Amino acid sequence: MAIRGSLKEASLPDVLQLLAMGKKTGCLSVTHRASFGYIYFDKGRICYASIVNRRDRLGDMLVKNAIITQAQIDTAVAMQDKRRDKRLGELLVEIGALSLQQLHDAINVQIQEAVYFLFTWNQGTFNFEADVAPDAHDHVVSINPESLLLEGARRVDEWGLVEKKIPTFDIVFEMDRAKAMSSEVELTEEQRSVLELVDGTRDVQGIIDASGLVEFEVGKALYGLVSTGFIHRIGKSAAVAAPALSEGRVEEHRNLGIAFYKTGMLDEALREFRRVLELRANDATGRFYVGLVFARQHKWDDAAAAFAEAGAQPGAKMAVFHNLAYAYEQQNRYDEARAALDEAMRRGGASDARVQTSLGAINLLVGDLPAAATALTAARPLFGKKPPTAAWFHYMALTAALMGDTRRAVTILNEGAIAHPHAAVLLNNLGGVLERSGAYDDARAAVERGIHEDAAVPQLHKNLGDLLYRAGRYDDALESYLRATKMNAALGGDVYLKLGNIRLRRQERDEAVRCWERALELDPDNAIVRTNLESVRQVY
Repeated sequence: MAIRGSLKEASLPDVLQLLAMGKKTGCLSVTHRASFGYIYFDKGRICYASIVNRRDRLGDMLVKNAIITQAQIDTAVAMQDKRRDKRLGELLVEIGALSLQQLHDAINVQIQEAVYFLFTWNQGTFNFEADVAPDAHDHVVSINPESLLLEGARRVDEWGLVEKKIPTFDIVFEMDRAKAMSSEVELTEEQRSVLELVDGTRDVQGIIDASGLVEFEVGKALYGLVSTGFIHRIGKSAAVAAPALSEGRVEEHRNLGIAFYKTGMLDEALREFRRVLELRANDATGRFYVGLVFARQHKWDDAAAAFAEAGAQPGAKMAVFHNLAYAYEQQNRYDEARAALDEAMRRGGASDARVQTSLGAINLLVGDLPAAATALTAARPLFGKKPPTAAWFHYMALTAALMGDTRRAVTILNEGAIAHPHAAVLLNNLGGVLERSGAYDDARAAVERGIHEDAAVPQLHKNLGDLLYRAGRYDDALESYLRATKMNAALGGDVYLKLGNIRLRRQERDEAVRCWERALELDPDNAIVRTNLESVRQVY
C-alpha cells in the first residue's frame, strides 16, 4: 500500500494513527522545504526514525545525562575516523563506556525526539512505501505511536508560539547582560545552558549544535529568554563562504537523494543527485545513483549512459560495472554486458555471487550453455550460508533444462521454491518444467501457487491455460488465456491459436478467425494457423 499526500491536508499524527491501526510495515518519508525525515514501521509500531542532515545528538545526550564523559566521546569519535562502518554508539559499547541496554534506551529517546520534531512540520509532503526496512546497521526499537501522540500534540502547540519569535534558525540574538544579571527570575537548566551560548555571533542553529539540546528544547528556552527581555534579536547570520557552502550543499543534496531513493521517491532522488552533479561534475556517487534511479524507472538507455560515465571516474567500484552490465542486458546488448561484467570481475567481482550469477545469465542469453553452467556453479558457494537468490535458481534451472537435464532442473526449482516461497517466477518455471516432464497435476499445482503469490504475471495464466486446455477443460482454459492476453497482448502466437480453437468449439466463428489472425501477426510462419483459417473460410 502506498500512501501519499500533503501535510496541509493530513497532519503527521493522523498519518501515524492510520499506519498504526492498519499494523503497516514500511517507511514513511516526510519532506519539508529542504529537509527530509523518515519513520520506519514494523507491524504498526515505530522501529526507527531519523532526519537527514540533522546532527546526531546521541553523544551529546549521553554526556548531558552524565552516562558517559566527554573524554569517552572524544575517544569513540577518534576511533570512528578509522572505522567508518561502525556507529558511535557501537564504539562506546566496545570501549566499555556504556552498556547495550543504555545504548538501546538512548536510541529509543533519540528516535522519539526525531518523531516529535517531525510533528512540528505542518507543510510539505509525506509518502509511505510498504515493506521497506531500515538499513541493517541501524539499531531498531519498538514504540507504540499512540504513546507519542499526546506529547507530540503538546509540543506542536508550543512550537506554534515559539515560531512567532523564532521563525528561522539563522537568527542571531544578543544578551542584555545587565538585565540578566540583575534579575531574580529562576531559569531552567535548558535556559541557563542556552543563555551561556548567546554571544551576538551564534545563530539559533549554532546554539542547537553547541548545546547538545534538541531543537524543541532550544526553541523553548530562547522563547522564554526573549519574552523576559534577557536576550534580543540583532540580525541574521552571514552567508557561509562560497567554497564551504558548495561542499556543504553537495553533502546535503547527496544525503537527501539517497534518502529519497531508499523510500522510492525516484523523481525527487533524481533531482537531488542532479544538483550534486551541478556542484561537482565528477562526483562518482551522484552519477552512480542517477543510474540506479533510471534503472528503477526502466529507462535503460539513460541508466547505461549514467553507469558508463560513473565507470569512467577514477577508482570506480565493481558495483558500477555490474549495474552497467544489467542495463546493457535489458537492451539486449549482450556483448557489451559481458565486457562490463569482465571489468566487474577484475575489480573484485570474481568473488561476488551476484556478479557470477549475472555472468551466467549473460552466457545463457547468448547461448553459451557450458560457460553459463560454469559461472553459475562458481556462484553457488559464494552465497555462503544464505540460500542463493531467486535469480540464481532461475538461471541455473533454465541452464540445466536447456542442457537436457530436466530432472536436475526440477530439483533446483523445488529447492528455489522452498528458499523463496513467494517467488512467482520460480513457481512458473517449475510448472513449465513439470509439464514438459509429464507431471501435469504437479505442474498445475505449482502454477496455481504462483498465481496465488502474484496474479499479475501473465505467463502464469498462460501456463495454467495450457494445462487446462490439455485436460479438456476448455471454458476454464479460455478464462486463463483471456487474463493472460489482457495483461500482455503480445504474449505469443500459440495463445491465440488455442484461443481460436476454443472459440470455434463454442461456435464463435468470427472470434476464432480474429484470434487466428492475431496469431499470424505474432507468428507469420505458423502453418497450423494458416490451415485453420483456410479450413474455416472454406466451410463457412
